[in-house]
Amino acid sequence: MLKLLSHCQRLQSFNLIRDGANSWAPLLRVITSSLRCPPRPNPNLLFRVFFSSDGSDPVEAEAAGVKAVVAEPADGESDSSAAMVPAVFKPEDCLTVVALPLPHRPLFPGFYMPIYVKDPKVLAALVESRKRQAPYAGAFLVKEEPQSGSASGSATEKSIADLKGKELLNRLHEVGTLAQITSIQGEQVILIGHRRLRITEMVDDDPLTVKVDHLKDQAYVVDDVMKATFSEVTATLRDVLKVHTLWRDQVQTYVQHIGDFTYSRLADFGAAICGGNRLQCQRVLEELDVLRRLQLTLELVKKEMEISKIQESIAKAMEEKISGEQRRYLLNEQLKAIKKELGLETDDKSALTTKFRDRIEPNKDKCPPHVLQVIEEELTKLQLLEASSSEFNVTRNYLDWLTALPWGNYSDENFDVIRAQKILDEDHYGLTDVKERILEFIAVGKLRGISQGKIICLSGPPGVGKTSIGRSIARALNRKFFRFSVGGLSDVAEIKGHRRTYIGAMPGKMVQCLKNVGTANPLVLIDEIDKLGRGHAGDPASAMLELLDPEQNANFLDHYLDVTIDLSKVLFVCTANVVEHIPNPLLDRMEVISIAGYITDEKMHIARDYLEKATREACGIKPEQVELTDTALLALIENYCREAGVRNLQKQIDKIYRKIALRLVRREPSVAMSAPTVMVTELDESRGSVDAVIGEGNLNEADSAIAFTEPTMPEEQVSCETVVGDEDHNKEESIGIGSDVLIAESEAVKTDSTAEDGLVAEVIKDVEASELVEKVLVDESNLSDYVGKPVFHADRIYGQTPIGVVMGLAWTSMGGSTLYIETSQVEQGEGKGGLSLTGQLGDVMKESAQIAHTVARAILREKDPANNFFADTKLHLHVPAGATPKDGPSAGCTMITSLLSLATKKHVKKDFAMTGEVTLTGKILPIGGVKEKTIAARRSDVKTLIFPSANRRDFDELASNVKEGLDVHFVDEYGEIFELAFSNDIDVL
Repeated sequence: MLKLLSHCQRLQSFNLIRDGANSWAPLLRVITSSLRCPPRPNPNLLFRVFFSSDGSDPVEAEAAGVKAVVAEPADGESDSSAAMVPAVFKPEDCLTVVALPLPHRPLFPGFYMPIYVKDPKVLAALVESRKRQAPYAGAFLVKEEPQSGSASGSATEKSIADLKGKELLNRLHEVGTLAQITSIQGEQVILIGHRRLRITEMVDDDPLTVKVDHLKDQAYVVDDVMKATFSEVTATLRDVLKVHTLWRDQVQTYVQHIGDFTYSRLADFGAAICGGNRLQCQRVLEELDVLRRLQLTLELVKKEMEISKIQESIAKAMEEKISGEQRRYLLNEQLKAIKKELGLETDDKSALTTKFRDRIEPNKDKCPPHVLQVIEEELTKLQLLEASSSEFNVTRNYLDWLTALPWGNYSDENFDVIRAQKILDEDHYGLTDVKERILEFIAVGKLRGISQGKIICLSGPPGVGKTSIGRSIARALNRKFFRFSVGGLSDVAEIKGHRRTYIGAMPGKMVQCLKNVGTANPLVLIDEIDKLGRGHAGDPASAMLELLDPEQNANFLDHYLDVTIDLSKVLFVCTANVVEHIPNPLLDRMEVISIAGYITDEKMHIARDYLEKATREACGIKPEQVELTDTALLALIENYCREAGVRNLQKQIDKIYRKIALRLVRREPSVAMSAPTVMVTELDESRGSVDAVIGEGNLNEADSAIAFTEPTMPEEQVSCETVVGDEDHNKEESIGIGSDVLIAESEAVKTDSTAEDGLVAEVIKDVEASELVEKVLVDESNLSDYVGKPVFHADRIYGQTPIGVVMGLAWTSMGGSTLYIETSQVEQGEGKGGLSLTGQLGDVMKESAQIAHTVARAILREKDPANNFFADTKLHLHVPAGATPKDGPSAGCTMITSLLSLATKKHVKKDFAMTGEVTLTGKILPIGGVKEKTIAARRSDVKTLIFPSANRRDFDELASNVKEGLDVHFVDEYGEIFELAFSNDIDVL
């Protein structure tokens, strides 16, 4: 019994080392459980010392201090938890063994390893071998696959389990370990290594059984190198075991026995416990030279030591950081407690409550009662919540928004119409309709004594000043200005806000606007309202109905605040490019003011009074340094910037001034560093004048000389030096007197006259007062040097349109253009009548051409019944230019006139243009873009225009300078156009 307890204590203290590359804890538990002595020893079980490594005697193993105990059932019992090795059976007699693949690390002699056997045949063979009292198997490491470097361990085990026979043999290393099967528990098999083996041949493929040779260590001589290597491995292992937290408790009891290890056992011991990779451990297992094996083990344990040091430094740094943060936290808490006891500071909740109450106090009388009630309820709720709870932060943010809004705080408005008119004119030229509407708004507010909010929509092409006029209106009304764009907006929460149940919830744009501006009556510019999107988060256009409805926005409800807000005093100004894209319910709530664009005269004024001035200041150029002529500006507008707005015009002016700035900067170094040219001025008797020419070396062509003329004086030579520099030079550098050249000349020519000295001084004084200012002139001749070749050319192709060609008027994104309709005869013959169309015409325009062909045939039949031109002639109608897509119904009357011109062989009146949609009965319907088409006609020198009668009101609203010089006729039926177009026809010769 004493011997039994002694062996149990040894087994508990000898905790064999597990695989370092894998998780040690599970293996440790398995080994500990398998080696732990049972609490109630069975008297039928006998224990015997058995440790086999490389064929050494068990007695030697006992002397080395490494002991292992194998439980052996008595009376032939075959318990699965014990392994019985008979005394007559020796491990070296095992020449044929079952090959077990090890997926992760090799098994070293003297160490335990649990493996899982999934194959039932292999598991049955192991059980059978234990029954035959030969519980041994071969453990061989699996080779790595080249493509499985990043594969997981479970995937590797699965692929090994699928291999059989020869395939599995090729995947195994030749050198392995003879392992004793100590226990089999389900699929778990616990092995203990005994000695090294080498596979010689395969005996059976399922399960894989191989013949093996037992390997022994090579003979070695214990010399100084061997001893030194042994000592270094021992010392390094001691250091590793001291710092390694995973091994220190398990192996601490064996540190005292390391010095008693044999050389080969120490090498195996070091390789087994280190964290080296599988190939390095396999090299140690295959090495039979003991010295070389010790050296390989030394490399592994040294690397393990370095890793342990790094881990220790990382753990130390983290511990210091955590302890520092904890210390800082404790000190802060103590400081808060001290301040609270002294009354110097309140806690967070009290401070927040005080802040919110102080914020709402100034506007408490103006704040609505229902809002005050909500604020009081939330403040009470805040006091009951813990500061660390999530609800505390939600309540705090909610109170922050509620108390930050300007409840009842309105800015003082300006009701001075004259001052407002002056401000609007300062910022924008033209835009009469917009300015008039704002002045009306101010006048109504002055009469009522209070102003109400309005919803105004400014529509027009890009670049006409829709967005910038909003800021000017705010300045004229003395209101705060806030702008936000809704182009592409697809989330309703951007308008109505998020509900507070969501993380990161925020109010909508209007609540953010009121908080930013600090007043309840700002001017809000909603940009690009015609480009509202629609997505899975709702329809923002529908959400805007409540915001822009004067009857509803007095009680606007934001989802985040959940209290009503009065937006009735807010002036909303919306901008849009195409009004048709705005939903009808939303459009119905807005007052639309159309901005058609600017004509050439307006663009000239805008460029002179606004764009050129701002660009010159932005480029740092003085007015006297550059001159942009009116002809150049007109050419720039007509040939480069025909669009309705002035944005492109501003870009072109910026381009001109940038090039001028570069030209001026490039000339400065040559002016500053050029050597002065000294000219000797002689007195001319016959003229009685002195001409002093001051030159300067290396001047550009734009630099000029300055001539001085003085009264007649005695015939003597005068020598002077004058240097003319640019504005940036000092006077002392610009005008030099008494230089070396001047002194030499003065000494060479002796003079006794004091009048000459006075003349020289006067000339120098005049030169000092004058400075050379370089001026760059930009006119029509050199405009292309600054902005390139013209983008647009003259719309007018013909002086007198030929037969079959008529000028029409079209609306484009550029503002308006003339459009020619050309009709030509293809072939003629009885019954060959037809019409073909070209010119990238749209569906509507193709239908207009068919209608025009039908109406033209009816009119020709009425005027000349005997003329069968359309019935017997195939016609081709073309609308240049062919690369430009065209569509719209307004070219109907122009097409009819072109067809009739060809049919009657008559020219259309010179300088004649028309536009209008035609029905099959010849009625002329109204069209759009009257202003743009009128401007295009003036640009092409058209004298006579034809518009539908329904467009008379649109034409009358145009400015007088646009209508000046035009003979406009308004018609209801095409017959009137026929009389006007062919009244003064030119007979065909």
